[in-house]
Amino acid sequence: MIDVPRFGLGCAPLGNLFRQYSEAEADAILDAAWNAGVRHFDTAPHYGLGLSEQRVGRFLATKPRDEYVLSTKVGRLLREDPSWDGAAMEAGGFVVPARLQRVLDYSAAGVRASVEESLTRLGLNRVDILYVHDPELSGVPGATESALEALAELRDEGIVAAIGTGSLGIDAQLTTVRTGLADVLMVANRYTLLDQSAVPELVEACDEYGVRIVAAAVFNSGLLASTPSRDARYDYEAVPDEVFARALEIDKVCAGHGVALPAAALQYPLLDPRVISVVAGAAAPDQLHQNLAHLNSPIPPALWQDLAALNLIPLTQT
Repeated sequence: MIDVPRFGLGCAPLGNLFRQYSEAEADAILDAAWNAGVRHFDTAPHYGLGLSEQRVGRFLATKPRDEYVLSTKVGRLLREDPSWDGAAMEAGGFVVPARLQRVLDYSAAGVRASVEESLTRLGLNRVDILYVHDPELSGVPGATESALEALAELRDEGIVAAIGTGSLGIDAQLTTVRTGLADVLMVANRYTLLDQSAVPELVEACDEYGVRIVAAAVFNSGLLASTPSRDARYDYEAVPDEVFARALEIDKVCAGHGVALPAAALQYPLLDPRVISVVAGAAAPDQLHQNLAHLNSPIPPALWQDLAALNLIPLTQT
């Protein structure tokens, strides 16, 4: 298993997630990350129909290749949309023209095509980690296994160092671990202060098979990124009432210990020794710097004990 830095920059925003980012804005975020010592970057074809990969690749092309860890994903091929009218925008949350469409393909041929096309967009000859992206969406039995087998062949060929699955779906992650092929999982939204679906079954399976975890989307799409607000998103949607109430309770406990909620959100998954890294996006350089400050701010053990005593988290990590 490769050495993965403790913090990674999630590059979905660089694909114009929720709003347009100029090239200057994207470069400023990447510059700020690199200058602050960030050496772990995660992207995907899904993010802005390839725009994130293009921007990340263009930036990293100026950096020594052995100084950073880069991950991208397979499972969605980008193909021309013959119905595009020249004006319509993509409808999946990324503010980009809908010139391309996503075609789900977890077959061996689809995986190889996806990797080749990602390398072209990135302008690189290899990546460090490849994740099967959301295989539960395929509806095809065995999609996870077939994609992982194809990735294992690419690992044997030296095109990638580590493989796994990046998904919100715990069942897909369990399937991944039990193939015995995976090195690492990207667990999105499911190992956070508000959602511990990964505990205990998935983390115990990771122990059994020697698989490590990268925890992504630790703010649950924004709700935990600041004082909980009704305007925030939770798992990319409006915040359910019961989840909002729980977030407020967690925030109250954090405030009682003088800890910022986003600091607790970033550090909580790392209490588990199976979690080797957390990944978070940034909409601006200031947000990137805030995330790093939160990641490194001291948190008293009593905070975790109080949250566990209130049944807000399972304190199984320590």
